[in-house]
Amino acid sequence: MTGDASRVVYLHGFASSPLSTKARFFARHFADLGVGCEIPQLDEGNFETLTVSDQLRVIDQAVNGEAVTLMGSSLGGYLAALYAARHPNVERLVLLAPAFQFPTRWRSRFSDAEFRDWKATGSRPFFHYGYKADRPLGYRFVEDALQYEDDPDFRQPGLILHGSLDEVVPVEASENFARRHPNVQLRVLESGHELTDAMDRLWNETAVFLEFQKREPFLAAFSPIC
Repeated sequence: MTGDASRVVYLHGFASSPLSTKARFFARHFADLGVGCEIPQLDEGNFETLTVSDQLRVIDQAVNGEAVTLMGSSLGGYLAALYAARHPNVERLVLLAPAFQFPTRWRSRFSDAEFRDWKATGSRPFFHYGYKADRPLGYRFVEDALQYEDDPDFRQPGLILHGSLDEVVPVEASENFARRHPNVQLRVLESGHELTDAMDRLWNETAVFLEFQKREPFLAAFSPIC
């Protein structure tokens, strides 16, 4: 190991868990380097009452005022950016297909009729990857998210890894963000939203950014897109 990264806090995605494929993958690799990696359960075991504000509170408890590197996947990437924009003790960020513009894109995901039905019934089912089954999510999730900005303006060094074939969060969201933020490096991989077919590249890019290793020759062709 050539770098000296702070403790890592990894944030899983929407309707996921600390047992997600990428979370476990990165935890193993950090453990091999002797780097502490905490993966909080962002819904605290109660998906139905989940909100962005509650997830930020869980992140704050995990960080505990310490210097950390935040990693986040999809919604976890958006949450990492939100938290870092408000907490200078976050030293660096690694964001995997981050869900930038989440409040706006979430509103456009459903019709007005669907929102009215969701509000009237109080909850709506979503497939939860941790439980491998549908779980209800309360309408407060929608209302709470609207108070947060689409593109958190964090100033710490950041690395974004995004798939060019992503159909959930278009890569253009990260490209536009990187153009406005010179503190951010963007790597575009030929992959979809999950990025699970590019795990080795994810790790090598992360390890280079966190100064654990030098860039491998086959990665030299990946130039930053800013």
